[in-house]
Amino acid sequence: MTTDLTAYPTIDVMNHLLEVRSQLAGNPFEFREFQIMLETTFKAISKPRPPAAEQEREGRPARRGGAGMLSGHATTAECLADMDTLGYTHVSVCATKMWSYYYHRDFIMNYPVEAVAEAVAESDGRIIGTASYDPFRITDSLAEVERAVKEFGFRYVWFHPLSYGLPPNDRRFYPLYAKCVELGIAVGFQVGHSAEVLPSDCGRPMLADDVAIEFPDLRINLSHTGWPWVDEWCSMLWRHPNVYGDISAYYPHSLDERLVRFMDSSRGRDKVLFGTNGLGLERCKAEFLELDIREETKRAVLYDNAVRFFALDR
Repeated sequence: MTTDLTAYPTIDVMNHLLEVRSQLAGNPFEFREFQIMLETTFKAISKPRPPAAEQEREGRPARRGGAGMLSGHATTAECLADMDTLGYTHVSVCATKMWSYYYHRDFIMNYPVEAVAEAVAESDGRIIGTASYDPFRITDSLAEVERAVKEFGFRYVWFHPLSYGLPPNDRRFYPLYAKCVELGIAVGFQVGHSAEVLPSDCGRPMLADDVAIEFPDLRINLSHTGWPWVDEWCSMLWRHPNVYGDISAYYPHSLDERLVRFMDSSRGRDKVLFGTNGLGLERCKAEFLELDIREETKRAVLYDNAVRFFALDR
């Protein structure tokens, strides 16, 4: 039995420029970090999926965005059409900055906020503009965040501390947290191990404890499940009123059982966010709806929690 995906309003809290401007996103797999990732952590999902006809003969739905990896859309209009078909009200798109800690000592992703701003305008706000942050260029980066919010209507900042080899409670991130409080927007960052060859110990979710204590009004998203420190991730969401966590970067069928139990409980139901990280709007949502969890959990995670996190109802 096929689930009607449009019956579940959905917000994708974690995506990148590739989803709306694939021709501008470049090819991250030219960098050694991503090449190794395809050989190791993403080995199973980097192979092309069977053609649609073959999938249908085997009784499996042919899902968009799952042919290989990170297929995205060429234009905002194409993305919006898929969003309508699949029941997405909003998709957060990040002007992602990512540093090469070992190999290049330079950016391996540095997307312009202007490209994301165009998608925000073309979508009438259904694309949620998300800025990023560079702790090595604090003044310039804060100016870019402020411009993105005040000029382009961005609602969020997401950054990748592991690629800089810095924990989220490092002093170089504190100016960003203060700026987000000042602007009234949310912040998010990767926790858990790095799929790429980047330092992982600074991704322990418990390192967010200091940030949540010192910035109690700041809405924080601990992105990418926190695996393998899933219990720490659950603890931070349960412990802090304004700490949330998204399940992006993993196909839902592969989520850790501890996380699924927490998400489906009263402790975690209102704190977990749905995201795809470019792994496919259709496949990720369909697999999430196949999880053996309560109906109220599905609706909270897919939509209600993100409305509260992004303050879309204000």
